[in-house]
Amino acid sequence: MNKTKNRFITGYSGLRALAVVGVILYHLDPNTFIGGYLGVPIFLVLSGYLVTDHMLKSYQETGSYDNKHFYITRLKRLYPQLITVLWACAAWIVLFQRNLLVKLYQIVIANLLNVYNIWQIRNGQSYFERFGANASPFTHLWTMSIEGQFYLLWPIVIFLLVKFVKSKKRIFGIITALTLISAIEMAILFATGADINRVYYGTDTRFFSLGLGAALAVIWPIENMNETLRNLRSRSLDLAGLISLLGMLLMFFSSAMNPQSKFPYFGGIFIFSIFTTVMVGIVGHPNSHWNKILTNPVFNWIGSRSYGIYLYQFPVMVFFEDKLTNLAAHPILYRIIEIVIILLISEITYRLIEKPFGKVTWLKVKNYWANLSNIASFSNARKFKLIFSSLIILIGTAGIIYSPRAVAKKSQLEQTISKNQKSQARENKELIKKYKKTKVKEDTSSKYVKKARKEAKSHPVNKRFTKYGISQVDLQLAQNLQLTAIGDSIMAGTYDNLKTLMPHAIIDGAVSRQMKEAFPIIDGYKQRQVLAKNVLIELGTNGPFTMDDVDHLMEDLGKGKDVFWINVYVPSRQWQNPVNDLLKKASKKYHNLHVIDWYQYAKGHPDWFGDDHVHPNILGSKYYSAFVVKSIVNEIYF
Repeated sequence: MNKTKNRFITGYSGLRALAVVGVILYHLDPNTFIGGYLGVPIFLVLSGYLVTDHMLKSYQETGSYDNKHFYITRLKRLYPQLITVLWACAAWIVLFQRNLLVKLYQIVIANLLNVYNIWQIRNGQSYFERFGANASPFTHLWTMSIEGQFYLLWPIVIFLLVKFVKSKKRIFGIITALTLISAIEMAILFATGADINRVYYGTDTRFFSLGLGAALAVIWPIENMNETLRNLRSRSLDLAGLISLLGMLLMFFSSAMNPQSKFPYFGGIFIFSIFTTVMVGIVGHPNSHWNKILTNPVFNWIGSRSYGIYLYQFPVMVFFEDKLTNLAAHPILYRIIEIVIILLISEITYRLIEKPFGKVTWLKVKNYWANLSNIASFSNARKFKLIFSSLIILIGTAGIIYSPRAVAKKSQLEQTISKNQKSQARENKELIKKYKKTKVKEDTSSKYVKKARKEAKSHPVNKRFTKYGISQVDLQLAQNLQLTAIGDSIMAGTYDNLKTLMPHAIIDGAVSRQMKEAFPIIDGYKQRQVLAKNVLIELGTNGPFTMDDVDHLMEDLGKGKDVFWINVYVPSRQWQNPVNDLLKKASKKYHNLHVIDWYQYAKGHPDWFGDDHVHPNILGSKYYSAFVVKSIVNEIYF
């Protein structure tokens, strides 16, 4: 039997490089690299394939598998870097971002026990929200827990399959069945309204990527690929590899793979995992040229350090962006700086932690501790490393120990939004009932303006707002203004002031709302026949959109509507300027679309904003509301 012995497939480093690059690009700009998160299934398919292949090979050749050696190897490979990133982040949090101390001890324990994805599901930690000072640097570690659970349980599963099932055909069938069940469960949970984080983080709903790799190992083992597929020619393999890779890249950039839409869970991620599985098999086949294509110094370097790059990329982004208030001014420069920091940290930790600890033995550990008594003989570099690592351990440990006493305090903004959303739900419901019973006629005639001017003198309203740049006449005109407003957390945070100024307006603001969510909301108001002639839109804070989206929204609103769109002031996000430029173009395209230039009005007033430099504080909320209402009234009446 002609077998290749101990063949190391360098092209797999290339696949790992593609995976980690995709994930980084997604985290840097999820709106452009919308499917970059699919790098994770690449890691999972590779793990399922290589681990299963290694185990089955051992059972075939020796009749047994050294589970103890496997567990020890995994511990030495994974835990030194994982512990480092946990304690380094904890130390940073203690020193610079103590608001993240809340539940830190739970996060550390959950990661060490490989159940962090379960913790995230139970604690409602979203993978898709990264905004403000409370963004977690640990969010991405969910996949490490899934891999950890797989490494813990899979040796037992393979042992049982080999012992009791024996036949490779039946083993393949069982693994394939489990894989399909996992993919179907993901679709069913999403279809039945399960929380998206439950679907995204679940070990059971993510097993199919691991299962596809494992199933491939049963029928396409590395050591006898020539025999398994000896009739396949290089050209056929290369073509199949090209189709698979193009399919993967297409899904990386496809808007259909938006992880907050249904397609990824209705088979999208499963299809991508199939493409990846085919690619894994083809790269490993000696007759294919894809191993050589994916083998180069750059891919080898990234692939060999992919574990560290994956671990450190998200903390670097979260911590870096927390201290940055003008990302929108230089988005490319700052992204390059982040990438350089990530790669530097990954290289340093690869050399000082990952490689040395991967080869560590109990004897080496014993000798190291024995030599500590002779610290005076250490070189300066060695002393520095010892002192620096000791400080990280001490500070990080102090933070972890203290964290149970850390109390999550709601910011002024969170308290305001929470209070406003209760009022919003109640008051909108009452207003919709009122609209259905009696349609209030809106008067925009010159007579009404004259009346408002008289009322401004004799019966002034909301007098306290005049010092925020709005006239008493404008305040009078706003009192009977019928308007439907749809927005995100900016609108939710300023709801109370907007409602005070426009008591007849339906104001619908929600945290983290993006453009795509506006369409069903508009349809709902249209069906209930309460969509006003004047429509206020405040979207773009949480991500960019396209002219096609604007066209869709304007078409949904229909003819005869006056649309007022508040542009964005979000200096900590790279999409600020593109969104505002797009709105300017849209206002030229649609005569009935009026841009309210909040960005220009607010950019010289940092005292109007909270700690995230995006959401208006108590003072800023009054200026915001007064400016928005004044802009609408002046467009309608003057």
